[in-house]
Amino acid sequence: MKNFQGETLSWDLTDGVLEVTLHRPPCNEIGLHTLGDLERLAEAISALPDEIAAVVFSSAIEAGFSAGADLGQLYREMQGLDKPARLAGVREFLERIHRALNAIDAAGVVTIAAVHGICFGGGFELALVCDLIVADRTARFSFPELRLGLVPGFGGVPRLKRDVGNATVRDLLFTGRSINATKALEAGLVSQVVGEGQALRVARQTAQQARKFDRETVRAAKRFVKPVPYAELRQEIELFCELFARPAVEESLRKFVEGAGVLPYLP
Repeated sequence: MKNFQGETLSWDLTDGVLEVTLHRPPCNEIGLHTLGDLERLAEAISALPDEIAAVVFSSAIEAGFSAGADLGQLYREMQGLDKPARLAGVREFLERIHRALNAIDAAGVVTIAAVHGICFGGGFELALVCDLIVADRTARFSFPELRLGLVPGFGGVPRLKRDVGNATVRDLLFTGRSINATKALEAGLVSQVVGEGQALRVARQTAQQARKFDRETVRAAKRFVKPVPYAELRQEIELFCELFARPAVEESLRKFVEGAGVLPYLP
């Protein structure tokens, strides 16, 4: 499928570059509908191996790339279910999103995230799937999950460990605070920092550069320099489910969803 207009994201394939635009208000929270669209995207990339040279992700939402998982939807889905059913639902969601993101991660094309504004939690994890992150100066990256008694669940920690040093991983995870684009560049998290509003333009230019190379060479190089940490990703799912089973987590989610003040995950 070369073109797609979904509820949460859309894409268009032109001259070997697949441009994916996230457009779910308020800030591209990742819930069941986004998951379904990401699964369709993974299938489309897999089905067009010789037509796609690069994939560019960007957001049409002014606030940023993505604020993370749709915790409100997660909490509402839990209501009325007994504990085994809640855990089974969470595990199914995690396994589905891991399959989709792993497929995009392992795809034999160059993937680029054009990031502005908020890039938190699950949105940060989506960006980490990409081979390159181009960030404008408004971009901020954060893993706030420990504030809710959880760890990142979409593959964030194994992928972050693959890309940067342990000091950066621990700082982001154990403090929950955000870092700006400049600090992300210093840590090796992003490949370029550009002016405000320029991330998509530069990501497009980078995609055009990637189109110049032999596809088989790119696939081989990507397998070599960017292996998918499947074993650690499975461990992450198990840890998330173990933590999610704790009563304190349900109470944290309730407070988060029902809170009327400033969103508690914002550093």
